[in-house]
Amino acid sequence: MNLDIKLVNKVAYYLVIVGGLNWGMVAFNLNLVEALFGSVPMLVTLVYVLVGASTVLLLVGKKK
Repeated sequence: MNLDIKLVNKVAYYLVIVGGLNWGMVAFNLNLVEALFGSVPMLVTLVYVLVGASTVLLLVGKKK
């Protein structure tokens, strides 16, 4: 069970990094998520939801 939590936290950590880098690139009119998955809007939405959920997970985990 402890390994599962560590794995989820690690995946969340990397998703937050990817999200932050994507936002940085958006400042230069390059959206990597849209560039990679733009032809599948549902997949773009899924990526954004996963990045947002990862952020919440890491924030809540820091309070404990």
